[in-house]
Amino acid sequence: MDKIYTRKRIRLPQIKYLSIKGGKNDFKQKMLFKLLSILIVAFFTLNTVVTSVEPIINKVCKDAAISKATLISNNMATEVMKSYTYEDFVNISKDSKGNITMLGSNIITINEITSSVAEKIQKELIQSEESITKLKLRKFYRNKNNIRNRSRHKNKVSRHRNSRN
Repeated sequence: MDKIYTRKRIRLPQIKYLSIKGGKNDFKQKMLFKLLSILIVAFFTLNTVVTSVEPIINKVCKDAAISKATLISNNMATEVMKSYTYEDFVNISKDSKGNITMLGSNIITINEITSSVAEKIQKELIQSEESITKLKLRKFYRNKNNIRNRSRHKNKVSRHRNSRN
């Protein structure tokens, strides 16, 4: 019968363990060495995964917090401003002919508004202290892919146009 395909087997060297002469300790030492090597590999793998994923999670959480704070501040500012009009902020002085001679701002009213808006925003942020941010796995892939694509060719259009000539 003809051999269709043959290849030499890869022979890995055997790992020699430090052993004390005796049969019982050899097995324990081998198992301990294998267990320690598995734990070391697992630790370095976990460390690599955490360091690569942590910036993505931080960015998503920061964006969610900024979005929530912006939404709350806009709602509270709108709520406070409903009870005020333009005349509450500015004092208009006119002469006898009806011409405007001076515009003066009403600092007391403006300070009351800013303090009440800040106070209401703070209360609302304290009430909604915890929130859940969902993170989809495709965000990890997209960030990695975007970095890879951006770094390859800076100007793909000109490269293609030059190759056609």
